[in-house]
Amino acid sequence: MNKSIPIILLFTAVFISSMSQILLKKAAGKEYKSFIKSYLNIRVICAYCIFFTAVLIDLYAFRFVPVSFVPVIESSSYFFIIILSRIILHEKLTLKQIIGIVIIMCGVLLYV
Repeated sequence: MNKSIPIILLFTAVFISSMSQILLKKAAGKEYKSFIKSYLNIRVICAYCIFFTAVLIDLYAFRFVPVSFVPVIESSSYFFIIILSRIILHEKLTLKQIIGIVIIMCGVLLYV
């Protein structure tokens, strides 16, 4: 198998997992009539299904990527979450977040 395909799969899994986290945050921001409905609603169920899909992709990609490489790829989730929070949740980016994103992405690019 081409070496870049498992790496792309890992990045895809990290992105999918980040989307799941954003969806969970949107679900947490709503008021629900009961405790059960706060956990058994469409957003939460979809978020966990999406997260499960990311785990399956991770497990497949782990067969081809050295374990020492995985934490580096997983650290890109900070980048994805901050960007998705800005786009979907309309959260403001601070200078510290921007500097953090740049440092994380430089580290990832140096390792790759």
